[in-house]
Amino acid sequence: MAKLSNNDIAQAIYLASKEEGGRDVFLGSGFLKNVVDFLHKKRLLSKASDIMLALEKIINKEKNRLVVKVSSVLKLENTLKRELEQFLKKKYGSEEVELVEVIDSRLVGGFKIEVGDEMIDFSIKNKMERLQAHLIKD
Repeated sequence: MAKLSNNDIAQAIYLASKEEGGRDVFLGSGFLKNVVDFLHKKRLLSKASDIMLALEKIINKEKNRLVVKVSSVLKLENTLKRELEQFLKKKYGSEEVELVEVIDSRLVGGFKIEVGDEMIDFSIKNKMERLQAHLIKD
């Protein structure tokens, strides 16, 4: 018997939800109960959070939504958020960008952007480390 991956299970849940009528299926009906029963029977409840993350990625891809983690020392100003959203929409060709802000006191200043596996580091700490490495190299 083939082993099901979290992504396979998430894909099956997503496809089944579309057959059941889409978004509202998670709020009502017995669909959600059936999903939980399946995970329980297959002893996969411990992997539910990983499966939900995979499901979220599938839904975001389907809706052309980009979820971006932005780490900074201070809360981002609204103007910077809008500019960042426009930059990311253009760079990644997404219709919608969701910024998840994380306050990180270790950064000194600037910010880091994480999109999937990609990291764009505009932090002052990173610039200082690169300058130090350059000065030590010579």
